Parts: sequence; C-alpha cells; structure tokens
Amino acid sequence: MIKALDVKKIQKLIDIAVEEDYGKGDPTSTITVKDDILDKANIVTREEIVVCGMDVVREVLKRYDKKLKLRVYIKDGQRANVANRLATISGPLRSMLSAERVVLNFLQRLCGISTMTWKFVSAVRGTKAKIYDTRKTMPGWRYLEKYAVKCGGGFNHRLALGDGVMFKDNHIAQLGGNFYSKLDRMVQQAKETKGVRFIAVEVDHVDHQLDHVLKIPGIDVILLDNMGQWQLKHAVEMRNEMCGKKPYLEASGNINLNSVLAIAKCGVDRISVGAITHSAAAADIGLDR
Repeated sequence: MIKALDVKKIQKLIDIAVEEDYGKGDPTSTITVKDDILDKANIVTREEIVVCGMDVVREVLKRYDKKLKLRVYIKDGQRANVANRLATISGPLRSMLSAERVVLNFLQRLCGISTMTWKFVSAVRGTKAKIYDTRKTMPGWRYLEKYAVKCGGGFNHRLALGDGVMFKDNHIAQLGGNFYSKLDRMVQQAKETKGVRFIAVEVDHVDHQLDHVLKIPGIDVILLDNMGQWQLKHAVEMRNEMCGKKPYLEASGNINLNSVLAIAKCGVDRISVGAITHSAAAADIGLDR
C-alpha cells in the first residue's frame, strides 16, 4: 500500500514526458513571449473531482524553470467542485506556457483515476467491502496510478509480481487433477519466500474448489473470479462456517459502478476493479490566466 507519494520514484517518468514534448524547445512561446514577462495562471477544474497530482505538477514545473512556483489550494485526496481553483502557478510566462500541456497531462490522468476510485468507494459505502486496484495499469505509470487510487479512497493490490504470491487459474491448470495436495505444498513454500506480503488463490467454482481451498492453511485471500451474486453469498457462508472471518474473500471480474453495490452486499471483504485504472477518463482540468 502506498502511504505517501515518493517523488524520487517518478523522476524518470517526468523526464520522459518533458523530453517527449519539449525536447525540441517551444518556438511558439519563444517568438510570442518575452523572457522577462512574469504572470500567474490558475489550475481550474471544470467538473467535480478528487484531486491527485499536485506534487507531480511541482516536479514538472522544476524541469522547465526553477522560478516557476506552485501555490496549492486543494490538496491530494480532497474533493473539488466545478470551477474550483486547485492551484496557482506564478513566474516566467514563457516557461509556464511551455509546461502547460505536460502539467495537465499528468494532472488530468491522475485526477481521473482518483475520481473514478472515489465513485466506486462511495457506491459501496455502508458495506464492509473495500475497493482494490489491480496490475492493469499504463506501462511506466503504475506507481502514480496506484497512488491516485489511494487518493480516491481505494486500496492497493500488488505493486509488482514479487509483492505477493497469487495462484491464478493458469497456474493451477498446469498442476493437473487432484491438485490440492500440490497447492498445499506450494502455499507453504510461498510462506517461506522472502518479500511476499500475502498469498492468494483464485477460485472459479464454489462447490468444486472453494471447500478444498479453505482447508489449506496459510492462504490470506481467496479470489472469487467472475461469480454471480448467489455464488458469492454461498462462498461467504461457506467461509464463515468453515473458517470464521479469514481468509479474506475478494470478488473480481467485470465489475462496474452498476453492479458493485450488489456485489458488496453479498458480504465479500474486498472487490478488485481493473476499471479504476485502465478505464478512467481524464478529468476536465484547465489552466486559466
């Protein structure tokens, strides 16, 4: 779980973004704006959002001009309404105009994810289910996207493969029939693997798999993949009867804002939603002078 943004981890991504857009300079701003003109511009949202990315903006501005300053009014994790000023940029106008697109690209993407996450978190409020992200992230953007999920009130799954052991259907398929004894041994091996924070097992069927998996000690999370509501309720009842409150049960697969509350009411502990990262629309944010 990302607790706070570590700007050291995003330097390479910012370098790539700035080089991509500003590698050949900005002849338009150079021709139209004298280098001694100072000005201010407001970062304004045109829709209701959850803010994310202000420290990223500050780091981007440094790449263009150390004289550019950022004053933040609404911090990461806070909600903003339509027409709210999120922050003010002040300093050399030429540098400000050159940095505008990269600043907004980061901010719109991150606020889009945090806002989408907040919508899912709000939808299940009143249940015990927590919203988790997945590894369905933009290449190179995972750390930032998972930080945005945190800002929206969600929780982080694995940052990388090595953070946990997750036995999914494709892993289990190669074990052949009667795989439970083999899975038991692998779970014990996973417990002894350095750096592993949790052990999860994916289950496709309640009656044919879950009852066996629940008997294997050491499993932290059981993924209930693409199950209907009656299957999820049955899985919760089976877990509660056989084990109590653990392992945690996590619903996953094709979950959207229309279905997430009904899934949460089935009693699962966690709901993983790939859409909060891979399908979040960019927030409508602009730079107004």
